[in-house]
Amino acid sequence: MMPGPHLLLVVVAVCLIKTASGFANGKVSLSCGDMTPRHGHDSSSKPAPYNITLDKHTFSPGDRITVTLRVVPTSGSIHFKGFLIEARDAGNPDGPAVGSFSLLNPSESQLLHCDHTQGSAVSHTSKSKKTEIQAVWEAPKTPPSGVQFMATVVQKYKVYWVQIPGPVVSLNGATGVPPPNPTPTTTTTAAVTATLSALTRPFSSEGCGRSKSCLRDPVGCDPGRDPLCFFLSFTPEERTVLFELSGPADGYLSFALSLDKWMGNDDVYLCVRDGDSVDINAAYVSGRAHPEFASENVLSDTAWQLADGVIQCRFRRDILLPRQIESRFSLDQSYFLFIAHGRAEDGVIYRHDRQPLISTHQTVITGLPENLAGSRSPLLIKFHGVFMLVAWMTTVTTGVIIARYFKHDWPETRLFGRRLWFQVHRALMTLTVLLTCVGFSLPFIYRGGWSRHAGSHPYLGCTVMALSFIQPIMALLRPATDSSRYNLNLPTVIFVAIFLGIQQQALLLPGPWSTGVLAGCVVWGVLVDLLLEFHSKVVIVTGWFLLIYSGKSF
Repeated sequence: MMPGPHLLLVVVAVCLIKTASGFANGKVSLSCGDMTPRHGHDSSSKPAPYNITLDKHTFSPGDRITVTLRVVPTSGSIHFKGFLIEARDAGNPDGPAVGSFSLLNPSESQLLHCDHTQGSAVSHTSKSKKTEIQAVWEAPKTPPSGVQFMATVVQKYKVYWVQIPGPVVSLNGATGVPPPNPTPTTTTTAAVTATLSALTRPFSSEGCGRSKSCLRDPVGCDPGRDPLCFFLSFTPEERTVLFELSGPADGYLSFALSLDKWMGNDDVYLCVRDGDSVDINAAYVSGRAHPEFASENVLSDTAWQLADGVIQCRFRRDILLPRQIESRFSLDQSYFLFIAHGRAEDGVIYRHDRQPLISTHQTVITGLPENLAGSRSPLLIKFHGVFMLVAWMTTVTTGVIIARYFKHDWPETRLFGRRLWFQVHRALMTLTVLLTCVGFSLPFIYRGGWSRHAGSHPYLGCTVMALSFIQPIMALLRPATDSSRYNLNLPTVIFVAIFLGIQQQALLLPGPWSTGVLAGCVVWGVLVDLLLEFHSKVVIVTGWFLLIYSGKSF
């Protein structure tokens, strides 16, 4: 059965859904120890415009104290987006958190599991602007003689204060309570950006393949002339390699060195726009997680340029690094190259907008200069899309039309001893199942398993695959070709899966008109079905009139 108008509404609604992801959800248990955000920048050296207040100054085991983190009243329109509050032994402020918290603002705060204790810290739930937050701290059964409250506060990604000291509360009856710790005792993450300078001239493709290796998209483009050119070059020198990266991007531009064609466990280098400047950072991606900025400065001679929406950055990196610097790859080895770009806000990067450009083969960074080729759309995924579209937009719809409307037009025409319409219908449906099986297996071959980042499309695809096997089994159990039959109503699931499929980055289909073209095909199929249905009704009515007119009856 062809899809009806209700399906089009479902498809349109699904296609309008957009996924969003961010990294400001406050699940920062990794920072419980030193309370330092993994932002790749130093804590601000300016006085913190925030303070911590308590409703009690002494306590007994099990007592509850209300803790308030707020903007200093004289700070004007200052706010904060992120925070982490802990209570520490005042005599050992570098030790683990003590006691546990409960929430007063559950929409803006959440409990964290630190040092094997649930609720031993409080953090934000979103990056919404805040001026005050409260929580209730409960003293443990065996508390220290003095407890000091501390807070790390993030005003924006690059501006934050680590371990802002708060008041010390004393255990009733205790003596020798340590004084408040006026300054944080832990050290902050070292800066990962070197001194930056402005590029004196834009990059050029001159020398690609002769004096330097280049990866470009489109193939053969020149970043000095084409503002839409994505460009990566690297030039080996004595002990270093000079990298140049250029491309149109609103927030950030990056490239990665990878041992395979999958994002994850890669050596990454980012050029992140922050207002009218660009930060150049080294990072490491573990799995499909957010990049972790390097704590050591491994880049030198950094320079950048912003012009007409194009980010360009240049830097040098040593070919070999000390062993104690983890997550940095040696540049005398062979790697796949990735180029990705996406949105950034206040220095925070988000998931790339398009499928990354991936080199077709591995190359040795310090090897001979060459012009590298790359692709944003894997060939196996393209064939997956082709097989599925041919199967469910062509062969299956044609087979349904043959069975529904040509059964009575070819009543006695036979092929290999069976009625022609049935033979054509069966051949088309068998071809549909075969194309579906091949197309279904290709993403698993490409991914080497299940994709957790393709949304609901894989689940719908598995449903379609299962129903594709059930349908022919039901056909084998039917008694005769002219008997009453029950068909699985597949179009709704199929077309929703197709519409979700064309949104996948790996297909690299031009949007949004690709969605419109597919919608047009669906509408065309509905119209054809309606016209044939109308035609069949007219033929039946006309036959009745002819029979009545000639004085005959059935």
